[in-house]
Amino acid sequence: MDNLEKLHIENYKPLREIVFEYLRQSILDGKLEPGKRLMEIQMAEQLGVSRTPVREAIRKLELEGLVVMVPRRGAYVADVSIKDVLEVLEVRMVLEGLAASLAAERMSDDEINELISVCDEFKSYYEEDNIEGMIQKDVEFHDRIFSSTGNNKLNQISQGLREQIYRFRVRYISRYNKAKELVDEHQALLDAICNRDPDKAYKCGMKHIENLTDHMMEQLEIYKEE
Repeated sequence: MDNLEKLHIENYKPLREIVFEYLRQSILDGKLEPGKRLMEIQMAEQLGVSRTPVREAIRKLELEGLVVMVPRRGAYVADVSIKDVLEVLEVRMVLEGLAASLAAERMSDDEINELISVCDEFKSYYEEDNIEGMIQKDVEFHDRIFSSTGNNKLNQISQGLREQIYRFRVRYISRYNKAKELVDEHQALLDAICNRDPDKAYKCGMKHIENLTDHMMEQLEIYKEE
């Protein structure tokens, strides 16, 4: 638990929500790794709060599937199985193609210009070997595509799926030896949207996630062998 920091309390939010959001983000960011035991007393001391909001946060995290309760042993950060990641990516592949297709039809000129800027920033971070920056801009790139569809249900479903694999992605993207392909795939997707070609955008979106799936499966297999 040494990587947890004392919380900055915001008066307008319930303490239980502040603790929950902090712990949730710590799991997604990989600060609290899969298999890590969550000890209420120690966590409360480090966060500068009582045990009650920590206990409530852990229960809520369990409902989201980010924490598992082991009888007579306590709470642990949930692991990520190959089956879990594969199932999420299979669904996301279809959603990504749909979102790209709709974006090619519905994205405004201003939104396209913003997407171009994000794509350029991603490329710059790649050239600087800035993994954190690449992850940030990759998330923003896809967020902008989905938000431009104007389909709230599509956005909600996609967000839930992406969060399920985000912590795995943060942990292993640094091992990705084909990062240049990400740059090229983003550019191909951007070109299809700029050209208002929904069929091409759909195929590019699907292919992008298909390649991501292949990479993640490779890395999960490597992780199992370590």
